[in-house]
Amino acid sequence: MALPLLILIARIVETSLETVRTIYINRGHANLAGWIGIAKTGIWLLSTGIVITNLGNYWNLFAYLAGYGLGTLIGMQIETMISLGYVIVRLITPADPQPLITELSSLGYGMTRIEGSGSFSQTVAIIFMIVPRTALGQLLVLLSTRHPDILYTVEDVRTIKEGAKIFHKDTKSRILGFFGL
Repeated sequence: MALPLLILIARIVETSLETVRTIYINRGHANLAGWIGIAKTGIWLLSTGIVITNLGNYWNLFAYLAGYGLGTLIGMQIETMISLGYVIVRLITPADPQPLITELSSLGYGMTRIEGSGSFSQTVAIIFMIVPRTALGQLLVLLSTRHPDILYTVEDVRTIKEGAKIFHKDTKSRILGFFGL
């Protein structure tokens, strides 16, 4: 029973590493993604080799498959904890946006406001914000509790100008930010 447990743990680690590697690739951290890929592939070779050489052992096969599923779930949790990079938050409101802008500005968020029109409203305000992914959860809680009628969308940002002033709160060190801490 030790071998299926070893396979399960190896697959959980390997699949979680693959998720993290994908995150770093999407955020432009190629070197770190490469090193993670080396570790992930080594674990994959060992766990897959054990299963292939013992195809008659259904516990090994089950552990291999279960490890993939659990590793995917754990990898997604790790992605949430890493919170690497920035997102664009787009707010659309037909109401006067000034109270919202004042409130968000007092919390340190930078914004750009554009006037527009909608099919259900003569005028709408569109507010663009570039927000550190680490601050997104707090912003979404604020929007859903204090401004539940505002439509918002969130999109990933792949590249941002180095040193751009987008959020007045203290920024993290580049080393910690690289690892999403």
